[in-house]
Amino acid sequence: MIGGLVLAAGESKRFGGRKQLAILDGRPLLEHVLTAMEGAGLDRVAVVLGSHAAEVVDGVPLHGAEVVMCQDWAEGLGASLRAGVDALDGCDAVAVALGDQPRISAAAIARVVSQRGADELAVRATYGGVPGHPVLLERTLLSRVGELRGDAGASQLMHGVPIREVACDGLGSPEDVDTAEELEALISAPSLASRRASQD
Repeated sequence: MIGGLVLAAGESKRFGGRKQLAILDGRPLLEHVLTAMEGAGLDRVAVVLGSHAAEVVDGVPLHGAEVVMCQDWAEGLGASLRAGVDALDGCDAVAVALGDQPRISAAAIARVVSQRGADELAVRATYGGVPGHPVLLERTLLSRVGELRGDAGASQLMHGVPIREVACDGLGSPEDVDTAEELEALISAPSLASRRASQD
């Protein structure tokens, strides 16, 4: 069983709060990632919420994702990852993305999942040769998530272990939105879907 995990529990201080609800292309920022997970053909999807959780649940279509409440969200990314992995107990591997990466695509998630190997403990997307999300963590790594503290996330788990890197050029983008200015830049830039439509 392959799970999908979206981490979206943060307070979004740099953004000014409730980043998950900010609108991009007519939809909340977080919904874009959940839509990509839904379209990737995964067996289960969970989204980890913390700060502003009630407002996010009310304001974001979840597309079938299971809501995981992280009471310790203020501790950092590690707490969110622990909560999400615990909720997806039983999965053989979990594809992880961040809730502020609205240009992550279902095709990139599906490609990363399809490249699971017998020897690697993780599969990681690259864009232009630069590592990004999604990342797929095998059960062996998932069992170590309890060691994470603070803002240590999937990259800490993957340190020093065999990783397969998969080129996802042309399949969306892993860029995240930390500030209102970065969101405005994304709004001004055409999405992959609109670029393809203009080429047809």
